[in-house]
Amino acid sequence: MSLLTIGSAAYDTLETPFGRRERALGGSGVYASFAASFFAESRLIGVVGEDWNPEYSALLRSRNVDLAGLEVRAGEKTMFWDGRYFDDMNQRETRCFEANVMGGDYVPLVPDAYKASPYVFLGNMAPTTHMALLDAIETPKLVVADTMDFYINGMRAELLQLLKRIDGLILNDGEAALLTGDRSPISAGRKILELGPKFVVVKKGEHGAMWIGRDEIYLVPAFPTDKVVDPTGAGDSFAGALMGSLAESDDLSPESIKKALLSATVVASLNVEGFSMESFQKATRADVDARIAAFKKALV
Repeated sequence: MSLLTIGSAAYDTLETPFGRRERALGGSGVYASFAASFFAESRLIGVVGEDWNPEYSALLRSRNVDLAGLEVRAGEKTMFWDGRYFDDMNQRETRCFEANVMGGDYVPLVPDAYKASPYVFLGNMAPTTHMALLDAIETPKLVVADTMDFYINGMRAELLQLLKRIDGLILNDGEAALLTGDRSPISAGRKILELGPKFVVVKKGEHGAMWIGRDEIYLVPAFPTDKVVDPTGAGDSFAGALMGSLAESDDLSPESIKKALLSATVVASLNVEGFSMESFQKATRADVDARIAAFKKALV
């Protein structure tokens, strides 16, 4: 089954203890749609400026990411982020951020071929943009959104409206606490369910993630990699792989959910082993499946 992702496509200048990259490929939509392409037909909706590097589009298309929904606006610049990670890689600073073409109220252009997409992932963007997209989509099977502290603080009313229109929400434990006022991930997750979603996925960084539904909780640890080169996009890759795996199985059975959580964790681990997409783009589905098999053997 196909998965439609809406999210940003951006240039990232990255610095970590392992080096630096200038204007590398980034953005929530890019990471999520690329991760999803390991499992399902992947479609991306986003917007870039006329300075967009066509080689980046070629890379995404080489992994069968459909870019009919990627709008290129003349006279504008692509979103840009410059960030530095510290030695523990859990802390970073933003040295420059330019919304550019993503500034203001972004209303996505939805190709007719995308309107019947059965699976929809709303990447890290304004909830008003998410709702504009949903207005154009015809009865999807599953809609899941990502969010962040910026929107929880600055667009809470709009976010609460969105929660009534989606099936699942993905966020980290700090964001769950910010949204609900409850620092317990499980308790916070259950409070979020009362706001509309049928399930919540709470990411806990190096401690893994948990799926909290009406009647079930599933836990998955982080994949034990010692090669974290660049953590940019790890959360977006996790979400994209999770949705791609669910689209591939086309069901929400416990077995499908557990497989999707394992797949998401493994794909995120592949992403962080290189700058930007450098490691990610070399991985194949066989690499993903082999790592999932090794991961299963490591679990007690």
